[in-house]
Amino acid sequence: MVIPAAADAQVNLPDKTPAELLEFAAASDVTAMTGTIEQTSDLGLPDLSSLTGPSGTADSSADASDAIDLLTGSHTAKVYLDGDKSRVQVLDRLAERDVYIDRAAGEGWFVDSETKTATHYTASGDMTAPQQQPDATAQTPQQMLDDALTKLGDSTEISVGTDGRVAGRDVYELVLVPDDAASLVGEVRFAIDGETGAALAASITARGADQPAFDIEFMDVSFAAPDPATLTYTPASGYTVENKTLSAPDHGATPGQGDTGTDAAHQPVVHGEGWTAVVELPPADTSTSGATSQQQATLESLTRPVAGGRVLETALVTVYFAEDGRVFAGAVSADHLAHVAAGD
Repeated sequence: MVIPAAADAQVNLPDKTPAELLEFAAASDVTAMTGTIEQTSDLGLPDLSSLTGPSGTADSSADASDAIDLLTGSHTAKVYLDGDKSRVQVLDRLAERDVYIDRAAGEGWFVDSETKTATHYTASGDMTAPQQQPDATAQTPQQMLDDALTKLGDSTEISVGTDGRVAGRDVYELVLVPDDAASLVGEVRFAIDGETGAALAASITARGADQPAFDIEFMDVSFAAPDPATLTYTPASGYTVENKTLSAPDHGATPGQGDTGTDAAHQPVVHGEGWTAVVELPPADTSTSGATSQQQATLESLTRPVAGGRVLETALVTVYFAEDGRVFAGAVSADHLAHVAAGD
């Protein structure tokens, strides 16, 4: 799928320059929405489910499972938004995952019907609310656009593509091309609703490729407020409930440094900025971690050895597994990750 999902000669929105379209999208103030999104990922990876068995801490295993699911899977999700409250309901084949966020209350829930677990997230003192979905698969085109807008600057070429239709609505096409050669991202395209400025679809194409490796779009959408009951969660009988505190990712610090709270040591660290930002995950708890022989064999078959660890390379994402247990990931080359891991 190439954004816009359905180019249509009958769609002729008022012309906008790249700067005007950026301003229009950035100024979007949609506060209510209900819709269904479909996400597909094609990074050329085989089934990686064996990498997420029972080893590792509950946190690390869940995080790895979500990330691998995002890299290799396709998903359908329902999106609900009304003011400060939102919900993303990821529909798996025999189960569902729900992410509830209440920014006014500074809290959220991640609910997994397959494992019958419900995790209650509370924002720490340096955050007004959880800033992103705890579940890696719970992305929306608008979240991707908001993230992309933070990466703009002299290193991004911006243009306006062809008008089209997404979910039955007329859309502009915003095209972003990173100029930084260190980034694996070739271009990012967004379908911007011609009336509201909201992002209704997004695709990412790797540098040198001609088809997107990742895309997500609304199949249907309404800007009416959903039923309030859909945005509220009460732990169901039989579910295991866990409480966690989220803090803002630290930029460039040692994992856990300067953080407080039980989960501080497990917080990610962001190195760099823009299209070449790298996320560092700290080592798992050595008292509970330990890969199975199947997991180790799978990891070795999918990675190649490099100085100080092993590397998994895909069209859009590179993951560096350091020998000391740290994990680095970003839309950059293996050499770039190795330099970050070494502190260069």
